[in-house]
Amino acid sequence: MSGIVFDLDGTLVESAPAICDVANILMAELNLPLLDVTETRGYVGNGAGRFLEQALDARNAFSATKFDVQFARFMELYDTAPPEANEPMPGCSEALKALASAGHRLAICTNKPMVPTHTLLNSFGWNELFEVVIAGDTLPERKPHPAPLLKAAADLDELAPLYVGDSEVDAATAQAASVSFILFTQGYRKAPLTAIKHAALFDAFSDLPGLVQSLVEPHYAI
Repeated sequence: MSGIVFDLDGTLVESAPAICDVANILMAELNLPLLDVTETRGYVGNGAGRFLEQALDARNAFSATKFDVQFARFMELYDTAPPEANEPMPGCSEALKALASAGHRLAICTNKPMVPTHTLLNSFGWNELFEVVIAGDTLPERKPHPAPLLKAAADLDELAPLYVGDSEVDAATAQAASVSFILFTQGYRKAPLTAIKHAALFDAFSDLPGLVQSLVEPHYAI
């Protein structure tokens, strides 16, 4: 069997509405225009700090001297936000359980901070499915730097894992780490499919277990 590493936001979880809610509490406190979910999706993927920078910059409100305080408040809101506005992508819970039952070892590699990451895993009952969780604040580096994905692979004791994600950031991370990338097409990507390098792609999580099997079988051929 194989180690499989998953991105979280936009891959396993429709989290943009929840992130939008958190951001809009801060925007209201700063007397700035609120975000909608579409705008929020466009900023997800490069970590919480970059998300807030983009949201503020779009409102001509970014200030380097004020940002640390604003970001601390954003993280306070993010870390304590209830999980209810997040939803698993359709069919992903069943696919994860099928992969784990087939003997695959599963991990998370996300730019989402660790506290809200664990909040989601607890909420969905996924903690027992993932042996390793690498979040956006686990290491000094974040995706697309390869270090988080390489650490997830090392902690799984897996030299050639598969990485499942939804975005250009995930594809660049996999390429930098020399890891095969499986692209979920219904997530938060901004570029067309042809512009994102991938070993395979899927539209529905019901297809993922079979797709994984087709990719790992050659590794065990006699």
